[in-house]
Parts: sequence; structure tokens; C-alpha cells
Amino acid sequence: MASDKDHPVSVLFVCLGNICRSPMAEGVFRHLTNFERPNQDPRIKHVDSCGTGAYHTGDSPDPRTVSVLEDHGITEDYYQHAARKFHASDFNKFDYIFAMDKENQSYLDRERGRLIRKGDLDEAKAGKVELWGKYGGRNNEEVIDPYYGARNGFEIAYEQMVRFTNGFMKQLGKEDS
Repeated sequence: MASDKDHPVSVLFVCLGNICRSPMAEGVFRHLTNFERPNQDPRIKHVDSCGTGAYHTGDSPDPRTVSVLEDHGITEDYYQHAARKFHASDFNKFDYIFAMDKENQSYLDRERGRLIRKGDLDEAKAGKVELWGKYGGRNNEEVIDPYYGARNGFEIAYEQMVRFTNGFMKQLGKEDS
């Protein structure tokens, strides 16, 4: 799905619980595209994140996610988040649905296929499911869940989010030409 000023795209970031990786991806993406700011990238119309599980519905991001984002200038003054679970209607709301790892991508692919087979989803209009790491330049890299590890895992995830966002925006630019 190409983007241009007249047809901006919407993106959804998906991980397991929506408190570590996907809210970090959303925060970084919003920051780098100046989403909802006066100089917003015109190719982007909507950004959100969610989880495939409902473990943390309504919760704020993990404090380590917030801390890493703040260390890089992405503050809660700019970006607010409450965890939510992926919903089938998201396939119709978003052009790109980015999974943080292959397990979440597999879940999304299965759910998308099931809804198409049932006739509840139009394949031509349904959001495209991709591994977010596709845009990192390292052969479909996964974002490892840092939840059970130390802060360093969150820093690694942050670096990936920056690289993937830049790669995706570069690809959107190529599609525009």
C-alpha cells in the first residue's frame, strides 16, 4: 500500500502484552514522523499499538520502556498509552500491521486468514501483516521481548525501533516515486 500526501497510511504495532515492544515502537514512530505535531509527515494518518494477549489491558507501558523513551526525548507529555488487545476490526482500520516477532506475526496471519475464509474480512481491503524487522536491513529481524531481562534489552529494542522506522519511511518514499 503506497502512501502519498493524498493517501496517507495507518500503522499498528503488535507485540504480546502491549507494554514493552509495541508501545516503544509506537512512541519512536510517532517521534520520528512528528505524528500529531505541526510538521507531521504527511504520509502518516494514524499510529497505534496493541497486544495479541489481554494480559495488561488498560495498563501503562512497562517503566523500563518509559525510561528508555524518556532518555531519548520521547516523554509522556507527548505520548500517552494504555495497553489494549488486538481486535479483528484492526484489520480494517490499519494499512500496515507490524508484528514484533514471528510468533505474533503467525497469530495475526492466522486470524486474518480465518476472517477472510469466514467472509468477515475483505482480503483486498485488509491491512497488510508484516514483521516490523523487515525494514531493519538485517533479513526479517525480530524484536526480542525484553520483559524478563535487564534494561539493556530495552535499549536494544529502542535501537531497533529507530532503525525499522527509518527503513519503513525510506521504503514509503520509494513507493511514492
